[in-house]
Formats: sequence, structure tokens, C-alpha cells
Amino acid sequence: MTDPHDNAGAPAVCLDVGSCWTKAVLVHPDGTLAGFAEHPTTGADVLEGIDAAVAGVAASSGRSASAPDVLACSSAGGSLRLAVVGVERLAAVEAAHQVCRSAGARVVHVHAGPLEGGAVRELRSNRPGVVLLIGGSDGDDPEVFLHNASRIARARGRYPVVLAGNSSARDDALGLLRSTGRSVTACPNVVPRPGEIVPEPARAAVAELYSRHVLGVGTGAVEPRFRRMVRTRTPVAVSEGVAALAVAVGTGVAVVDVGSATTDVHSAFPDAAADRLATVEGDLGVRSSASGILVEAQTEGIVDPVEADLLAPAVETLVTSGSSVPTDRGSAAEDRRLAAVAAVVALRRHLRRLHAGRERVGLIVLTGGVFRQRDRAALTAVAETVRRDPGVMELAGDAEVRVDSGSVLAPAGLLATHGRAAAAATLLRDHLLG
Repeated sequence: MTDPHDNAGAPAVCLDVGSCWTKAVLVHPDGTLAGFAEHPTTGADVLEGIDAAVAGVAASSGRSASAPDVLACSSAGGSLRLAVVGVERLAAVEAAHQVCRSAGARVVHVHAGPLEGGAVRELRSNRPGVVLLIGGSDGDDPEVFLHNASRIARARGRYPVVLAGNSSARDDALGLLRSTGRSVTACPNVVPRPGEIVPEPARAAVAELYSRHVLGVGTGAVEPRFRRMVRTRTPVAVSEGVAALAVAVGTGVAVVDVGSATTDVHSAFPDAAADRLATVEGDLGVRSSASGILVEAQTEGIVDPVEADLLAPAVETLVTSGSSVPTDRGSAAEDRRLAAVAAVVALRRHLRRLHAGRERVGLIVLTGGVFRQRDRAALTAVAETVRRDPGVMELAGDAEVRVDSGSVLAPAGLLATHGRAAAAATLLRDHLLG
């Protein structure tokens, strides 16, 4: 395969490998969209889904699979599974959720008190991608904190640890964990004083771990080939597409990418394309993380208890369904409603984090596989749900809302990062701004 940077005159298959679906878009050198195909991202060998999607898009356009360059990004790793081990349960639960917020992780296990044999086995059974180890305010008795550090150090499973507990015992806990070769990131105490939670340092550490995890390296049976083919994380590709979009429209842009496991929000401004913000909500997704949508939507006052009860069966089905798609109009409507709610919650969180003094965004774009459908009226209703949300209006004013029903944002970002800016601009203009 030729280097895509040196072969900008060739057509390109822009490949987005998600945690449930792999999407392929074929783009001509001039930016004309020539075909689309998708295939479930298979768990046993992610390369099977990649090959099927590439072959599918080539067949849909009448081209051979070997002709185009393949530009690929991946978020096949999905959200990062976080377990928290602390001393007091309420503090552990609150700390876990605040640390996860916008960092690409979701809470899968909480333990409070001394870790003993059964508790260690339960922790391991929840398959954490990272363990947040906290314990006590600064100056508290560190006995339980150090005990837990010792048990985690000796536990099976090589998950990394974010250490953010009692500062007076941090060095001792760090020594215990590293003595067994455990990967540890030490942070200031998440609960420095009773009732006070300072999540940002630990959140940054979790976000860094997520950025390595999301690519999904290791999910393919033929890992070297996956590494060669997929070197860009999907959030990075989408961010590049957002920057190009901001320049094209001349205003601040926020893009909400609703996925199966996470909902990502990216913002960029035309006068400072490098000044971007990206947030990844690992508790908001329309498949494996769907249960978090109703919890957070009720907390935000977007969904009332009655609607939450009505949507609960659909959520349960989605969580266990993997890559399935709605089979009737009713389930499709529920799917869109959950996607719209996930977008609103994620957008509210993101806009709150935009630094002070920044002008409001003028354009909001909804993207993701759930929005790739022919029902234009339904997509317009989703856009209106976002545009008219009081929380979004307060933070984004009267921003226009559009739907990326052609799934072109990630491909545009891939084209831009591979020296094909003109093709990226054409793709955005014809299929998103036209």
C-alpha cells in the first residue's frame, strides 16, 4: 500500500472503526463521495469487520478493493471501564463519577473499605481498564488506604492504577504498587478535605489512559496489521474535521458524535483552529453505555421519571444488543430519542467547560451512525430537540443545528490529516453545508 500522503491523487477509503460498527466512505480525489458501506465490528477479530467494510464500499462503487488508499481511524476500544476503591462509599461513588466526567470512562465497580479476598475477586470480575485508588482526606489514618494499595499490587490483572488518595501516605502506596510492576499515575488527593472533591488531576490522568485505550490496539487477532493500518484515534480525526468546518463556515462549531459506547463533543473556532476542546462521555452511548443516558438525563432534568420508565426496556435491549439496529418504527424512534438526549447531556457538559470569554458557537452538528438514515423529518425533529433545549440555548444562544446524515465528518478529518485538505473541504461543503 502506498503512503496516502504521497498519493493524494488516488481515491481514498476513509475507514472509521467503532466499538460496534465499522464505517467506510469512498471519496474521489476531488472530494466527491462515491460510496458508503458498514459492517459490525467483530469482537474476535476486528480486522474481519474492516475487510468486509472496505470490500463493501468498493463493491458499491464498482471499484476493486485494492484500488483506493485506506485512511483509517479507530475508537474500537470503546469507553474505558473504571473501578474505584476507597474508604467511604459515598465519597468513592461521587469521586468516581466526577473523575469519569468528560474523560472517556464509565464506572463499572465501586468498593469501599478494606479489600479482602472476595472483594478482590469481584473487582477483577468487573474487568476494569483502570482502577482509581482513593482513601481518606489528607491527614487521616492511612491504614485502609495502604492495605488496599497492597492488595491491588498483588492482585492478578495488569490494569493500571490512578492513585489519588491521602497525600501523607501517597509515597508509601506508590512504593507498594510499583514494587510488583504495576503501572501507576500518582495525582493529588481527590478528597483532600471531608466533603470536598477535586477531580481535575485524576480526570486528566484517566483521559490520558483513555486516549491510549480508545484506538483498540490488541482487539484484532492480527495485531501488527491493525497497528499498521489504524494509527489515528477517531476523536482526533473528528477534531480535524471540526477545525476544517469552523474555517469553512467562519464561526465557532461544536460537533456532537453519538456513538455506541461514548458521546464525544468537539469545538473549534475559525480564528484559532488549534484552540480546540474535546470531551468524551463514557457514560453516554446508544448501545453499551445506554443505561447512563437515562440516569444523567434525569439528573439534568431533561427526562422525567415517566419517560424514563417508558424508555427503560429499550435501554435494556440496547445494552445487550451489540451492533443490532432497530427493526420497526417504534424502536427506531426510541433509538433517536436516546441519541438526542445523549447529545443534549454531552453538549451541556462540553459547553460548560468552554473557557470563559470565548464567543458562543454558531453551528452545532450531530454526527454518528444513529443519524445515518433516510427519515429527514425524524432527523429534523432530533435537531430541534437539541436546538430548543434550555440548557443548550443558555450556553449556545441561537446556534444553528445540522445533522451529518452522510457520516462525512470523520472522513473529512482523515482527508485533512493526510494532506487532502481540498477534498475535505469539498466533502463538507457538498454533504453538510449544502
